[in-house]
Amino acid sequence: MNLIYIRDFLGHSDIKTTEIYARADVELKRKALENAYPDLVDSNLPDWSESSDLMEWLTEL
Repeated sequence: MNLIYIRDFLGHSDIKTTEIYARADVELKRKALENAYPDLVDSNLPDWSESSDLMEWLTEL
């Protein structure tokens, strides 16, 4: 997706700010979204990493 669209969606005035988010790893992005929208985060989500069958299937993708 074009970073200009993301910049506009996030309300950044400078594309350099948006580039920081584009380079962030998945965990950092998840934490940022949780902080921005705490009411939308369900703290009772299952730990999918405990499912060896699922993890094996994901590894084979």
